[in-house]
Amino acid sequence: MRYQIEGGNLPAVVIELETGEVIISEVGGRTWAKGPIETDTKATGGIGKAIGRMFSGESFFMSHYTAKGHAEIGFSSSFAGSIIAKELKAGESIICQKSAFLCATSEVSLSIHFQKKIGAGFFGGEGFIMQKVTGPGTVFLELDGYVKEYDLNPGEQVVCDTGLIALMDESCTMDVVVVKGIKNKFFGSEGLIDTVVTGPGKVYIQTMSLPRLGEMLTPFIKISKQ
Repeated sequence: MRYQIEGGNLPAVVIELETGEVIISEVGGRTWAKGPIETDTKATGGIGKAIGRMFSGESFFMSHYTAKGHAEIGFSSSFAGSIIAKELKAGESIICQKSAFLCATSEVSLSIHFQKKIGAGFFGGEGFIMQKVTGPGTVFLELDGYVKEYDLNPGEQVVCDTGLIALMDESCTMDVVVVKGIKNKFFGSEGLIDTVVTGPGKVYIQTMSLPRLGEMLTPFIKISKQ
């Protein structure tokens, strides 16, 4: 399998497949296909995992695209931002925001990840349920806006606005902290709560999220009276 991520701020990943190679995505995930590709819809992993995928923001069923010869398949992001590829070893997992999954090789499995800390679940912006993606294989993730990567040492932390943690290694932990200082809380315009991720491991911070975009646009949307 070979792939290329292109398209700038409106990205797509274009994947070249050889006979027998399989790519999975949520139902109807592919944007285009060229060459002999067979599509099959399955509740991958059984009913339990299918229900778990629904809670993590994905579809109950998954589409399986199998190449019957040399073929090309494209998956595009649903929002302006970035697509990143992660190569996962057997048993290696990453934790990411809901609906980040775009597509993956067939060995990759999706499940749900529960936030263990109540504060992070309520106020971290990502909620109690996130996606857990486990290898072996290659997974492609669609993230909002530009994405900044940090490789944190044990105990090293990064602090950001809530809702901007795109993904992190399973070895990282996430919590929330209250902004210090009365003036900062009420006049700082950055909110009352920050998200804190502690290493070791990699963390990816996105510059935009769909909920934040919605908040920014709300004052400019006129609601017509019925």
